[in-house]
Amino acid sequence: MADVRVRPLLDGPVEVAGACLLVDPAGDAKAPSESPIYLCRCGQSNDKPFCDGTHKKVGFRAPGWSRPSSKS
Repeated sequence: MADVRVRPLLDGPVEVAGACLLVDPAGDAKAPSESPIYLCRCGQSNDKPFCDGTHKKVGFRAPGWSRPSSKS
């Protein structure tokens, strides 16, 4: 099984690194063409579910998360 890392970034999107599938509302699954991908956390992206950087313009603030013992 492949490893997938999901990490909320400080004041930014959720970073998803590794082999994963995205499933749309109709249930169709597709593997992203690149890794990592960045998923919108602020709700303002014009490219949802992906981040387009709008969080910087709207002043989105949220904690990131990392485990002190984890590798980046």
